[in-house]
Amino acid sequence: MPPHPSSRVQKAREELAGRLREIRKDAGISGRELAVRCGWSESKSSRIENARTPPSDADIKAWCRACDADDQTADLIAANRQSADAHVQWRRLQRSGLRRLQESTGDLYRQTQMFRTYVSDVIPGFLQTPGYATALLSSIAGFRGTPDDVGDAVAARMRRNEVLSNGARRFSFVLEESVLRYRLCSAETMAAQLGHLLGVMDHQNVAVGLIPLSAQRAVWPMPTFTIFDDTRVHADTLDAAATLTQPGQVELYARAFDRLSQGAVRGAAARSLITDALASLD
Repeated sequence: MPPHPSSRVQKAREELAGRLREIRKDAGISGRELAVRCGWSESKSSRIENARTPPSDADIKAWCRACDADDQTADLIAANRQSADAHVQWRRLQRSGLRRLQESTGDLYRQTQMFRTYVSDVIPGFLQTPGYATALLSSIAGFRGTPDDVGDAVAARMRRNEVLSNGARRFSFVLEESVLRYRLCSAETMAAQLGHLLGVMDHQNVAVGLIPLSAQRAVWPMPTFTIFDDTRVHADTLDAAATLTQPGQVELYARAFDRLSQGAVRGAAARSLITDALASLD
């Protein structure tokens, strides 16, 4: 079996960091001297050398210039761009349509035993009805100008979400209450979606927590992210999808999830928030 893509990305980053470290050592200068020559902090040199922070093209150029190794700049920049696949622009991901994007994570979903998802913007994909998914993906396709394959994409998402019915896998969701009230579809479609959410809460392998708008918060609202087991995080922004696999990164998101969970209500209190949102649709 070939290595997981995220493993290859991390290995590539570590190899690049090792090459930069050897260039510095061959030049006979310390990390501090390198930082002075490049005009940045010593800690930045350390983060780059230890593969904790991926360097930019400009960082590599400055590094090589400081070490009198300009002849290696082009090769190192090429290697850096290959390792940047962990942070991929949505435009590239969605170039061939939304269906293939849904299908691309199928293996990961089948391999993962524990999913932890925090959402601050929309109903998470795992819990979406076909109607809600259609409205959301249509909005995304229109905004990004991707090929119009929303019907196929929704079908692919529903097939992917069959993993939710596998009792051997566990799911923990933390949603901001605002997610229940954002109108991304018709009132009828939203009512069906909220009803579906109530039904999913009965599954033994699914835990749903809601953070009330009025809750005293331990941490601030954050962009949506999903933790797969304890090995991988998907964190999305408006322009890109980031795959994070470094243990420190995964631990940071796990800690954030735990803190966010502390402010969430569950059971009857969570159901009450959902029924209140349903009532507001009238």
